Amino acid sequence: MKKTIFSGIQPSGTLTLGNYLGTLKNWSTLQDDYDTVFCIVDMHALTVRINPEDLRNNSRRLLMTYMSTGICPQKSTIYYQSHVSAHAELAWILNCFAYMGELNRMTQFKEKSQKHESNINVGLFTYPVLMAADILLYQTDVVPVGDDQKQHLEMAREIALRFNNLYGDVFKVPEVFISKISARIKGLQNPNKKMSKSNDDLNDAIFLADTSDIIAKKIKRAITDSEGSIYFDPENKPGVSNLLTIYACITKKDIVAATKDFDGKNYGYFKNAVTEVVADELTKLQQEYAKYESDKEYVDNIIKAGAQKANTKASQTLKNVYEVLGCI
Repeated sequence: MKKTIFSGIQPSGTLTLGNYLGTLKNWSTLQDDYDTVFCIVDMHALTVRINPEDLRNNSRRLLMTYMSTGICPQKSTIYYQSHVSAHAELAWILNCFAYMGELNRMTQFKEKSQKHESNINVGLFTYPVLMAADILLYQTDVVPVGDDQKQHLEMAREIALRFNNLYGDVFKVPEVFISKISARIKGLQNPNKKMSKSNDDLNDAIFLADTSDIIAKKIKRAITDSEGSIYFDPENKPGVSNLLTIYACITKKDIVAATKDFDGKNYGYFKNAVTEVVADELTKLQQEYAKYESDKEYVDNIIKAGAQKANTKASQTLKNVYEVLGCI
């Protein structure tokens, strides 16, 4: 049997080229080799105040973006977290097996509490427990996570082990999935930090809906250096290295081959070449997105079918949990 991979993205903000090259493009390559479960984690998005219509629209846009990047609903399970009640049910149970000290140590809670001082809610505090429920419901073998989520995955593992020690092998204990092809894309204006959809500087990120003209302007303004030579050195040449990474990911070349394309070239030529491949890639993605956007009935059916598929997978795990606890 195929191993199961679970991952999800919050329907908040606008997805960037970093989200695409670092996550979504990689997801689509996993579908043939793994049982892939990709969630729109709309319940996690409730830890900050969001307009209901915005959440509804963002969730639908994210699902269409999933499919536009090559994630196939026939090969993968694609669904809204809130459409599978087992997530909330298991999260409550796992809350009873998580400790305050563990949650107090979560660095993301500390960071978000500082950012949202007027709304430090319990959901923000117990966010890692809901994330553990997301993962454990599907008997997940591996989880592709970034550096900012590794601590949460470790907590999911600890909760699974704690529960299994008491009640037997109820949950699989998930491992970190390390992809060989995904990349950590940095900001265009601050190439020492990852490209973020929440950055206030709109020139720092390329968004998936950006036009070719906007992409050209952003890459032209991208921070490089005064040396003028094009080679990969993230520590001393972060801006150039970031653009090389973007170019390499899209052209499917290794970094050495990508760098050779610019032997003897200047930064103007280099930026134009990066612009061309990025604009071409996103234009194709936008064309796919437009097809789904124009077919409301098809997308509605995918949402409904995804929920049914996910509920079937999740219900057996939840039933086992209730049985070992004595609830049924």
